[in-house]
Amino acid sequence: MKFSDEDLGLLNSELGKCALLRRSKPSVKRALSEVRYAHSLREEQEELIKLQQWVIENDKKVVVLFEGRDAAGKGGAIRRLTERINPRHYRIVALNVPTEDERKQWFFQRYISQLPNPGEMVFFDRSWYNRAVVEPVNGFCTDGEYEIFMSQVNEFEKMLIQSDTHLIKIYFSITKKEQASRFKDIKGDPLKKWKMTAVDERAQELWEDYTTYKERMFEKTNSDHAPWNVIDANDKAPARLETIQYILGRIPYE
Repeated sequence: MKFSDEDLGLLNSELGKCALLRRSKPSVKRALSEVRYAHSLREEQEELIKLQQWVIENDKKVVVLFEGRDAAGKGGAIRRLTERINPRHYRIVALNVPTEDERKQWFFQRYISQLPNPGEMVFFDRSWYNRAVVEPVNGFCTDGEYEIFMSQVNEFEKMLIQSDTHLIKIYFSITKKEQASRFKDIKGDPLKKWKMTAVDERAQELWEDYTTYKERMFEKTNSDHAPWNVIDANDKAPARLETIQYILGRIPYE
């Protein structure tokens, strides 16, 4: 295997040496891949800082929705997005099961209270689209509630955009085999076990039901004003880079 001068420079860097020595059986190819990813991630994170500064200085509002199957990597992508930007000007929203009062409210009401103030970015780790897929698959809403949501969501998002909010919708897509592999890893790791929920436990069994509702969601809500971007998330590193690049490309920051 031949290496360019750039490759050798990366391998001889502190990151490269750490990547080589991290494992009992060093792999030059894998180490080089890790270092390239780390450098690319740093470059994209530098751009995210510029984006956030533009948002702050111009009182802009940004909402990014992360959807996808369980264990698709949404949380990991959000962590890479936010680890270098100013924590005073962004929020990560991952809502719990609604309370009894929230169940009686207009469905979008509890999400409206989480929307960004001027100069702020909000990242939803699952969003109102729970009602498009997770809730009907698991029987957490009625058919009528589902249909009402589907009839209102496009107009709701149009109103957000008309109020000068940048809305970005991202869907992380993984295969059934990859999901099973990640569930196995989560269950076997004492530091990750907390991630498994009762809904996760049934995800493989209900795979086709999820697919049916997911496809209907894309068909009905992939609007001109708020399109979906589907990311192949079977490989986490390139999925994270693609996510950041897509967000940077959707917002006209200076």
